[in-house]
Amino acid sequence: MAKDLFINLDLNLLKTFLVLMQERNMRKASQRLFVSQPAISQALQKLRNHFDDELFVKVKTGLEPTSFAESLANTITPHIDGLAAAVNRSHQFDPAEVDNKIRIALAPITMTCLPGFLFEQMRTLAPNAQLELVGWSNSTVDEILKGETLMGVNYELLLTNKEIYAPKILDLKGRIFVREGHPITKSHVEPKDLTGYPIASLISPGWNDKFSYASQLLTDLGIEHSIGFRSELIMAIIDVVKHTDMYLPHSNLFPIEQFPGLRALDVIIDEQLQTKSVHCHMHVRNRNNPLVKWLTELIQRGLQLQSDKI
Repeated sequence: MAKDLFINLDLNLLKTFLVLMQERNMRKASQRLFVSQPAISQALQKLRNHFDDELFVKVKTGLEPTSFAESLANTITPHIDGLAAAVNRSHQFDPAEVDNKIRIALAPITMTCLPGFLFEQMRTLAPNAQLELVGWSNSTVDEILKGETLMGVNYELLLTNKEIYAPKILDLKGRIFVREGHPITKSHVEPKDLTGYPIASLISPGWNDKFSYASQLLTDLGIEHSIGFRSELIMAIIDVVKHTDMYLPHSNLFPIEQFPGLRALDVIIDEQLQTKSVHCHMHVRNRNNPLVKWLTELIQRGLQLQSDKI
């Protein structure tokens, strides 16, 4: 059985070999590879031992390859060039080359401002991709772990699974929304101003399924209140708020400009605006995935554009 010369070969030596073939000079090869001449000499000696061939002989003009070296160079050059191209392509991301389905789960807080932006950007920058947007559900984290969903956008979740990576992409300002003609006429309210008005609570699965953060906050402050309506459907909440004196706790992501029948009120506690952070959630293995990084930046830009409008 012939000896396997490849299995124990350091591929870095082949790179040195090809540079020597091109330069025919130890000094020039060391300059191109940013190593010392002794390092080039050591590499060449390893190659000579490995192939049991002189590879290069000294001549007046520098180095002259042996016939084996010329044959080896001709044979391996296309493969090394192909390997180099493949490695370089892995670090170059072009969204126009994406041609697969991209499934992203969105929490209700983003449903009124992000889908249109994402679709338009994807249609322009990644026209061959198939964008699939779904609502965040209690199974989304498992779907991300299984690879069924690429990523999701939600408030910061209390997760113990270390396989989920959730970088913060934006800090949101807390706001509440009421109908035009609502008894509260202020543009900035304190918790005490909300006494007696029921909460229309938007359910964000995995975050506030069984309670309302606004209710929890008012309870902690000793403010009398009630929850009048809860739903995962943002349009259902909006419709209820338009026809009652309930208020919707939300954020500056809510596109109030699209709903002329509503007014936005900033919430101030201890003379400070309330804030919450929104995060992208992905499998930790995808934290450096070029596609995921690009999508994260795209989502961040879309949410930032909306939050800056008001």
